[in-house]
Amino acid sequence: MTEATSMLLARLHAAGLTDVGEVEPASGGLAATAGLARRADGTPLFVKAFGEPPADDAFAAEAEGLGVLREAGGVVTPEVVLAERDLLVLSVLRPRPDTEAFWEQCAHALARLHTVTTHDRFGWHRDNWLGRRRQVNTWTDDGFEFFARHRLLRWLEEPRVREALDAADRRALERLCDRLPELLPDRPACLTHGDLWAQNVMAAPDGRPALIDPAVSYTWAEVDLAHLWTTAPPPEARVFFERYAELTGLDAGWRERMPILQLRQHLAVIAQFEPDWGAAEHVRATLAPFRERPWDDRRGTPSAGPQGEEDARDRHLR
Repeated sequence: MTEATSMLLARLHAAGLTDVGEVEPASGGLAATAGLARRADGTPLFVKAFGEPPADDAFAAEAEGLGVLREAGGVVTPEVVLAERDLLVLSVLRPRPDTEAFWEQCAHALARLHTVTTHDRFGWHRDNWLGRRRQVNTWTDDGFEFFARHRLLRWLEEPRVREALDAADRRALERLCDRLPELLPDRPACLTHGDLWAQNVMAAPDGRPALIDPAVSYTWAEVDLAHLWTTAPPPEARVFFERYAELTGLDAGWRERMPILQLRQHLAVIAQFEPDWGAAEHVRATLAPFRERPWDDRRGTPSAGPQGEEDARDRHLR
């Protein structure tokens, strides 16, 4: 076994699961070490641990998120076998089949989650974790304020983000936050998965879509949609977006909003990973229309000049 899988085995034994004899490495996770184990009776287990947990409640919050997605939203999630400070043990899921039928099922599941769990406030009753960074979930009445303060601006003080974004980038992000009510529709909060990239979509043993690794909160449904839209889902997933839009009544402009909503995830990636897989470039591209430049106060639009391309993008975003 590798050093990582040996660590997982030692933690399983320390937690009382002494009938596990071996752990095999599992791929896919970025923030934690993961493995596949099997108990003496043949029961397979998915095992996850941090070398050093970011907080005592990181796995408890994740386990809670899996439970509430299943109980409140009807989403299939793995069963929690054990959730301790140093270890999370779950039932084993299957790799997803990349077929149109599967992704259509996924659209129905996510649409149901987002439509049956609406809430009058944005946030969650506790902070939880996005990778190894705290996700601040302070209850807020206004969705634009919540998204600006707790999903975008909160990342500016992270050391890696300070290094990646210059002062002009920071001002552009602040300017974008000021204009969120112009750029995004005023929608209610609903229960969201919170980290819905394509790798967190799997299949249950019976083939139904299942979700893992949540960072739940009540916020805009399109936060989940943006993360899935921008993380290279397979071609078969096209039907997911078409069906989800039909089921939820999305307007025709939803695709144009995805880069703004995905800023939150790009900033989180910059804060935690090196390299950042191009996240800083995506952030700067999205912020380009909001960089400071001469304005025509009479019309409230950028003045003509060498930045005409950015001006056109700015008008389009409106």
